[in-house]
Amino acid sequence: MDLPISWPLAPMLAKAAKIVPAQPSDGPPQWSYEPKWDGFRAIVFRDGDEVILGSRGGKDLARYFPELVESVREELPERVVVDGEIVVPREIEGRTRLDWDALSERIHPADSRVQMLAEKTPSMFVGFDLLAYGTTDLMGEPFSRRRTQLLEVMSGGDRCQVTSTTDDAATAQDWFERFEGAGLDGVVAKKLDGVYLPNKREMIKIKHARTADCALIGYRVHKSGNGIGSLLLGLYDGDELRMIGGASAFTDKRRVEILEELQPLRTGEEPKSAEANRWTSNKDRSWVPLRVERVIEVAYDQMEGERLRHAARFLRWRPDRDPKSCTYEQLEVPVSYDVADVIAGGI
Repeated sequence: MDLPISWPLAPMLAKAAKIVPAQPSDGPPQWSYEPKWDGFRAIVFRDGDEVILGSRGGKDLARYFPELVESVREELPERVVVDGEIVVPREIEGRTRLDWDALSERIHPADSRVQMLAEKTPSMFVGFDLLAYGTTDLMGEPFSRRRTQLLEVMSGGDRCQVTSTTDDAATAQDWFERFEGAGLDGVVAKKLDGVYLPNKREMIKIKHARTADCALIGYRVHKSGNGIGSLLLGLYDGDELRMIGGASAFTDKRRVEILEELQPLRTGEEPKSAEANRWTSNKDRSWVPLRVERVIEVAYDQMEGERLRHAARFLRWRPDRDPKSCTYEQLEVPVSYDVADVIAGGI
């Protein structure tokens, strides 16, 4: 490739914050706000027919998304570098939302399955920063200029879209609360005069964080063989107890303490097996069932259907709660909004 920026390139990163940063009380706006897309981060490099979908880890994802490669060739300029996110939008209950499970399934070693999924669950690229155009490296330009030019070079696409932005903090807070229904993960704030700094945490991200009381249904032993690896969580759907995921990230000392504490709750059953997938095929996924007597309060970010999207974080035991009271009804249900509401100019 003959571009002013070479691949691989580490993307600029974000540091976490609890609230949307406010604009200065006097003077011009300092921040640009945009929805935080929950997909695969990718920097798209195009030089004529050559296309690279560069992942955050420095891998080329192009072989997993052949339909997106074609869209890049058809919809983006001949020579361009764009930072953004690969997502899979699907119609769910009459609205178009992001489907994380469908996206993760796209990473598969078999070419035949890759081609099948390219037709069944086609992907989309959402651009949010222009790093190079033609022979010009734009990373040293302020974000406000890069954003303006991004809208010019990515206008009118179908599978390659541009995210919405605003400089109004109240609108950003409204997006944070409403757009999760489209599968969004929060809000990102960028300095309007900021240059692009690869691998530096120069942006701010405000992600969804919630708590839930869950029934403890079992545990997995840590991969080291010492103590708890994760506590398995359940919620009641009527009379049926459904496993929703696990809580992990304990200190070594705490792992051993919790394992000892839970031994009286063992049912005497043999460890159960969990279905392996492409991410866990080489891991021991067996787990030890417990009598359902304890309740755990956990912190989590999002649900994906009936399960946690990511591992939860243990907060505390809830001896005051009955496991039967741990139901799906306690979860905050986001308002349903369509992905088209989060694209600049709609779809």
